[in-house]
Amino acid sequence: MPLSLAVLVSGGGSNLQSLIDRIEQGVLDAEIKLVVSNKPEAYGLVRASEHGIPTRVVAHADHPSREAFDTEVLRAIEAHQAEAVILAGFMRILTPGFVQSFPRRLLNIHPALLPSFPGAHGQRDAADYGVRISGCTVHFVDEIMDHGPVIIQAAVPAEPGEGGDALAARILRLEHRIFPQAVQWLAEGRLGMEDRHVRLAPAKRPLADLSGLGPCLVNPPLEQGF
Repeated sequence: MPLSLAVLVSGGGSNLQSLIDRIEQGVLDAEIKLVVSNKPEAYGLVRASEHGIPTRVVAHADHPSREAFDTEVLRAIEAHQAEAVILAGFMRILTPGFVQSFPRRLLNIHPALLPSFPGAHGQRDAADYGVRISGCTVHFVDEIMDHGPVIIQAAVPAEPGEGGDALAARILRLEHRIFPQAVQWLAEGRLGMEDRHVRLAPAKRPLADLSGLGPCLVNPPLEQGF
């Protein structure tokens, strides 16, 4: 059976689209049961609707506390019987109660090489700092922002003075590759944990072709289809 997902978005939803595309291509063994946004204008809701995926808006401003907001989101997810939750540009910090409802079934993608540059502006902060290598990280979510155990990371060169937008564009291309891959590993039950170390169970599968992405490093390596 495909892994049933709820995807939470706050903006454009390009990472949501990467998941939808891989599902429709038959390489990601998952089904998106619901897309939830805290912002009614989020374009991710449009993307979901165009593919026949149910959507729900839970506006955080309509709730008196983070706990009340999370409870309403959790109700929506449970009503659609999603087994795992994927944060695809969801710009809210989840409460411990929500996080604990999905142990090792709550994934986030962050546009920096964690633990460096957590927060809402990872690409800009990395560029402003003057790093020479940047990238993106998929990780399990815990009770601390951008802190949970790392599943996969991808790195790209950062050029002096190029600015956050140019760096972000290169990082985004890799986000669209590593996020569906991490979800597929979750769907296959191949992700284990020892302390903070995520262990990927091996599989005899050809590796992906990264030649069109320019200089980059991905670890663990992407598999064919991703």
